[in-house]
Amino acid sequence: MARFKLDAASIPVIILAGGLSSRMGRNKALVEIGGVTMLTRIAHRIAEQTTAVSLNADPERPKTNDLRLVPDTIEGKAGPLAGILAAMRDAAATHPMATHVATVPIDCPFFPRDLLARLAEVLGGPDEMAIPASGGQDHPVFGLWPVSAANDLEAWLTHTDQHRRVRDFLRPYTVTEVNFPLIETSAGPFDPFFNVNRPEDIIAAEKWLGVIG
Repeated sequence: MARFKLDAASIPVIILAGGLSSRMGRNKALVEIGGVTMLTRIAHRIAEQTTAVSLNADPERPKTNDLRLVPDTIEGKAGPLAGILAAMRDAAATHPMATHVATVPIDCPFFPRDLLARLAEVLGGPDEMAIPASGGQDHPVFGLWPVSAANDLEAWLTHTDQHRRVRDFLRPYTVTEVNFPLIETSAGPFDPFFNVNRPEDIIAAEKWLGVIG
């Protein structure tokens, strides 16, 4: 039997930007780091790794880019899992040969440039999942998700009223964590999954941008 192999460059990717940005106080997609919005930074960074990039966001927000919009498919505030479900459904509809879809969050503008390739290489079959980790912490909003899990995820979200955490949904599944090293810089170790969640994080991101480029 041939070994399962996933071509990273053909994986459809959805940028998850459907959150409320409550801790930031404004739309995180439009926050600028070094004069460039996080959405633009992330879209360009992931476009270096694949040929199909779309955006999961509130369709009522003003459109600020040319990315194809993928709205949530369920109502309510289900958090990142709603975006992951939308990504699965969209991949099944627009990329019928795809076994997996990837997601990246809107608030991590420095994620590794080999993210998709490294996640893809650890998958042993079409039903497996992979997420990144760094510095002893996993990052489950990033991930490679089997399109075949969409019905299970929708059923889980429908019957789970509270604490819809990604980690809780993942427990029954085969999930491989891929560790990414911290980047050694002149200012100290840098986590490529640095998260820009609050206004003060923008200042830190500007500092790191000057160090890592």
